[in-house]
Amino acid sequence: MEKVDLKEIGTRIAKLRKQKGLTQEYLAEKMDVSIQMISNLERGNKAIKIDNLIKLSTILGVSTDYILTGGSPAAEQQIPLNGFWSLTDKDRRMIEHLVLYCLNNN
Repeated sequence: MEKVDLKEIGTRIAKLRKQKGLTQEYLAEKMDVSIQMISNLERGNKAIKIDNLIKLSTILGVSTDYILTGGSPAAEQQIPLNGFWSLTDKDRRMIEHLVLYCLNNN
């Protein structure tokens, strides 16, 4: 089994966050974690919990696999999230329901 490199994971997280124009504070707020936790993740000082990995991949619009391994993210796994997190909770839930509806009917 290949050894996990937390520093590489952290570098990918920081790079993706910056590409999206997000601050550590914003990311921490959306993930419901501390800013210190985001900082530790980005520096490779802490491993990410699975539930936080899922939240992070959704916010950054990439697959969990990409965050963990750096493999080329498949186009169908990328989610266009420009402005998604600035929507109200009600609007985000509506979008989530619409996506689930579409997935269940295909």
